[in-house]
Amino acid sequence: MALEMKTECERCNQALDHDSEAWICSYECTFCAPCSAEMKNRCPNCGGDLQRRPHRSSDIT
Repeated sequence: MALEMKTECERCNQALDHDSEAWICSYECTFCAPCSAEMKNRCPNCGGDLQRRPHRSSDIT
């Protein structure tokens, strides 16, 4: 099962490209770097840790 690469921050709706810095929890909740920092790298949905999302080439979906 591939990681779902969501295209926007769930908190502020900032666009996130495949190569954008984004932070995710184990449920793939996705946030931009500024929102993640404001939330102290803690997911507001599940309470889990937010980790930096791996980058993916833009030619692979």
